[in-house]
Amino acid sequence: MNVAVRTGTVHALVGENGAGKSTLMKILYGMQRPDEGTISIDGTQADLSTPADAIAVGIGMVHQHFMLADNLTVLENVVLGDEPRGGGGIDFKAARAKIRDISARYGLGVEPDRLVDELGVGERQRVEILKVLFRGARILILDEPTAVLVPQEVDELFGNLRELKSEGLTILFISHKLDEVLSVADDITVMRRGTTVASVSPGDVTARQLAELMVGSALPVPELRESTVTDTPVLEVDGLTVTAPDGRTVLEEMSFTINAGEVLGIAGVEGNGQAELVEALMGIRPLQAGRIALQGKDITKLSTRKRRDAGVGYIPEDRHRQGVLLEATLWENRILGHQTRAPSVRGLLLNRAGARADTQRIVDEYDVRTPNIDVLAGSLSGGNQQKLIVGREMSGNPVLLIASHPTRGVDVGAQAAIWEQIRKARAEHLAVLLISADLDELIGMSDSLAVILRGRLVASYDPKAVTPEELGSAMTGAGEGT
Repeated sequence: MNVAVRTGTVHALVGENGAGKSTLMKILYGMQRPDEGTISIDGTQADLSTPADAIAVGIGMVHQHFMLADNLTVLENVVLGDEPRGGGGIDFKAARAKIRDISARYGLGVEPDRLVDELGVGERQRVEILKVLFRGARILILDEPTAVLVPQEVDELFGNLRELKSEGLTILFISHKLDEVLSVADDITVMRRGTTVASVSPGDVTARQLAELMVGSALPVPELRESTVTDTPVLEVDGLTVTAPDGRTVLEEMSFTINAGEVLGIAGVEGNGQAELVEALMGIRPLQAGRIALQGKDITKLSTRKRRDAGVGYIPEDRHRQGVLLEATLWENRILGHQTRAPSVRGLLLNRAGARADTQRIVDEYDVRTPNIDVLAGSLSGGNQQKLIVGREMSGNPVLLIASHPTRGVDVGAQAAIWEQIRKARAEHLAVLLISADLDELIGMSDSLAVILRGRLVASYDPKAVTPEELGSAMTGAGEGT
């Protein structure tokens, strides 16, 4: 594996999940030692045994899965491990001023005194970027930085990256969104199975050619093909209102219906109520008002477990925080959320053999690339973890699937596999609520589309007639739907 990165450039790394991108980044950040080879920075060989070594030579990393403490403020998270001293203690005043200066300079919009637990996914990502800049990094490793952003936010981020680049910073940019890679990168390295298969200039390749270099096949396209929508309601939401602990209304008078065989896509800028909607539907967050019905039965007051047992599948937005136990085996992860139903149990007892057999079925059917089902989930690439979650949530013939960013952070091959499984289940009358930051995915995979803004559904669109630009405009309040 050989990569040469020019100073003051954006250098993109692309490849399938499992191609070795994350391993390479861990080595560059001192989290993993290489068996052979050398790393040189500005012509000087570097020994990166720990993240502290990497930070000392100016390398900072923003992980795809955030490394933040939810019970601390933004300020406390940013200074953790690098606390500025003054007056016999931590100089929070200086740190707060520095955070606000960096935030304003690069348009991050981060408020230092907010509790991280109150932040949406997009805001958490900006905190991670600010944390790296706070430590004076000159080489930034960004792992899937646009996975949670809408087009307007992506444009803003790319503007920030160009500003960083103009000041001499070097950026390693890992992404599965090939059009974005072509837009922002100065150079591109393509990896496959741990080796470099190509180093190309963005002006010399297309997204399709990059996909072929990565996986040996054409770029997949999200599409539903024929309609399977019936007139049988599966999920009915009426007047849903939710308030935050501080009394703020985060969902207001929300009403919609999803029929059997229908995919309803929800588009919105991160932090406009999507997470609260999902939590309310799953019984995780209490309602201030409203009613939820599943197949005609009122489930408003049912527990999360009983909603699961009634046939609700759930793909969470953050697989590491909510979807898998990284230190548990694949077959143990198969049981999560399904511990009251076959094949996970027989009677009142755990059915280990049944759980193991069904895990193997998921591995085979969903192409989860793993040596065996006894490995820890944390040893799999992100895309393979996601395919395991999708396979688990599709098991047991659910009547409703709540899919929150189902293809976030996965490669084009895994994307295509997940889209195909949703298409197949939809054809068998599964109702799907699809929440995604990928507008092409929403448009291609939805039978109907709605836009959420400040906790309300403000617009509806026909996916066959709307453009990403029109959706993006409505998501920011600049457009009107019909």
